[in-house]
Amino acid sequence: MSRALTAGLVLLVGMAGIACNASAADAGKLRVVSDQAITGFPFPESVGCDAGGKALYVSQFGGTQLKPAEKDGNGRISKLSLDGKLLESRFLPDPGDVLNKPKGIWIRGNRLWVTDIDSVWIFDLKTHQGRKLALPGVQFANDPAVKGNALYISDNRSDQLVRVEPADFLNAKVKPKVTVVFSGKGVNPNGVYPAKDGSLLVVGFKSDKEPKGIYSVSAKGEIKELAKDIGRLDGVYEMKDGTLLATDWNSGSLFSWSAKDGKQTLASGFKGPADFCVIPQAKGYLVAVPDLVKSEVRIIRLAK
Repeated sequence: MSRALTAGLVLLVGMAGIACNASAADAGKLRVVSDQAITGFPFPESVGCDAGGKALYVSQFGGTQLKPAEKDGNGRISKLSLDGKLLESRFLPDPGDVLNKPKGIWIRGNRLWVTDIDSVWIFDLKTHQGRKLALPGVQFANDPAVKGNALYISDNRSDQLVRVEPADFLNAKVKPKVTVVFSGKGVNPNGVYPAKDGSLLVVGFKSDKEPKGIYSVSAKGEIKELAKDIGRLDGVYEMKDGTLLATDWNSGSLFSWSAKDGKQTLASGFKGPADFCVIPQAKGYLVAVPDLVKSEVRIIRLAK
């Protein structure tokens, strides 16, 4: 990260290059009520939220060029308050541990998982203790998600989804097992999220602008297509009513999707909308979306 992080938040609603397209007149649909950007992050790929909704954790590639598969040791995770105040520039890793290109983040309790090219790390948020696990056959580990006692990790470049059991392998005595859930199905999985029906939601991404879809994956690895070829999709989240939020590189947007209403753009103007996190709040939702290409994080508040 650059030595000087822009600490101020810039209100972007109504400014050129960013549009909030959800209709405020439609009380039944989500709308953007505020949209702020924090600059100064070198290529942020994911934002994670802690269980209490008190902090944001931002993974960054670092460096001056966007090289997502280079093992250069420049990666880090910063800690922010919910209003974008920088709390710790280098929260993780501690000296002695090395991150290269940290991508997706998942947090449960005091554990934080983050993928890094061909491996995944688990950290203790309190002690900062970490352990790295190699992922044989994985070329581009992208998004992690914990469901039950298993950790699922997407690899969009080699078109596979893998499972690590147990999910909590921080203890050196634990011997985690890595298995392939599916491979070569044309899904190119990127974002993953545990669905309320017990399945795993997966969205697809290919680097050549070819649109992919939204999928549901059963415990047995059976794939069901929910939406066909709607974008280059990165992050995904399921809301209480079953509506999905997702990010799309092709349209540069954060959008909602449901079987009834289809794809509805909420906020646009992104160049590389990546893996986001959502915090339910009393009057709506806080959504923190990293823009990998612009090197900024946008904090978007949604309401109905």
